[in-house]
Amino acid sequence: MEERGLYPLKFMPLFKDKIWGGNKIRDMVGIDYSPLERCGELWVLSAIEDQETVLENGFLAECTLTEVIEMYNDELIGEENFDRFSTSFPLLIKIIDAQDNLSMQVHPDDRYALEHLSMPNGKTEMWYVMQADEGAKIYTGFNRKETKADIINRLRNKTFTEIMHTEDAQQGDLYFIPSGKIHAIGKGVLLAEIQQSSDATFRVYDWDRVDDNGNPRTLHLEQALDVLDLSKQDGCAKEHYHYHLNETSNLIQCPYFVTNIMPLTQGLRKDLSSSDTFYLYFCVAGKGFVTSMGHRIPLSVGEIMMIPAKAEQALIEPSPMMEILEITIL
Repeated sequence: MEERGLYPLKFMPLFKDKIWGGNKIRDMVGIDYSPLERCGELWVLSAIEDQETVLENGFLAECTLTEVIEMYNDELIGEENFDRFSTSFPLLIKIIDAQDNLSMQVHPDDRYALEHLSMPNGKTEMWYVMQADEGAKIYTGFNRKETKADIINRLRNKTFTEIMHTEDAQQGDLYFIPSGKIHAIGKGVLLAEIQQSSDATFRVYDWDRVDDNGNPRTLHLEQALDVLDLSKQDGCAKEHYHYHLNETSNLIQCPYFVTNIMPLTQGLRKDLSSSDTFYLYFCVAGKGFVTSMGHRIPLSVGEIMMIPAKAEQALIEPSPMMEILEITIL
């Protein structure tokens, strides 16, 4: 009887219709989300309850990520990760297409989420800009030290955007958004988002927008004021990093995830034997193949592959180029 062991896992996407969403996920990324007319978010990898991505390849196809963790435990995610998270996968990976401005919003930290929302964790996240129209903006943090009273007054006077730290967005930009930091993605930005597995969001300001039925969207000012970091944004909101062709370069290392970038025009062999953790290979440009555990599997822009913790190596081959975000937890 054929042994059915673990192998590199690919996942089917989930599509989210958002009032601010557009068509870049179809037109630029090349992924069809019909019958939706627009798509604001492509959930590349999710273990959120009732919103889980399912496997598309191999004999585990149509299983959810949680089901596979329940079957393989530490062989899939690593012993320390399984001791820490059990079968609750800790990350949520998305592509976001903002045809219009997203709301100014903030996310709670782990303590607040547990105490006030009965959620196991809050949300810290990072953004990697895949494409940006000319003049597109990113909003992160305040440009001055703020008070709760001033925030309330500015919302009433419709001058809230004047206190937001604002930057022009360009392809390759990196932003780190810890819990508590006010932020918004501006219209014209397509980006990859890596975050804690949580959908806890408090809207502060929504550009006086109404939904498809003509109603203003719900704001969460009281909760937002409880968790907002009111300090001034120090310096540039962008995170700077070194970019080396055909090598692995670190973007972000925080307690919740580690993200590296691999821009490739030739094959890159990864030695995974010394680390007992999973690796996610998230393709944000181009296409190619990943070979690991005896399987050679295609990977294209907008797709993600999970390399189990028990894997000892992986070979990534661009065709002719690809850019990979390598994501893990250490």
